[in-house]
Amino acid sequence: MMSILTPAMIFAVTGAMLVGLGLYRIAVSAGVIRRLVALNVMSAGVGSILIASAWRGPDLGPDPVPQAFVLTGIVVIVAMTAVGLLLARRIDEVEK
Repeated sequence: MMSILTPAMIFAVTGAMLVGLGLYRIAVSAGVIRRLVALNVMSAGVGSILIASAWRGPDLGPDPVPQAFVLTGIVVIVAMTAVGLLLARRIDEVEK
């Protein structure tokens, strides 16, 4: 009997939950930092979904293209977080 919960399915469901949680926090949070953290949570969820899509079966290796997208996404999200934190700091300085 084959199990329905494959590792790819667990990654996909967890990623979808992280994306949903991030969307919810972006919608209800007022602070810039909280929204930035929620965006990072969403990016982790999207990365998890992409990793799940790389699985091609037990006999084949994973597809390298989604893995490359995830690595590129990690670099982009780190740069975006740095710029977002810088902008939040500048906004806070201007408001004071």
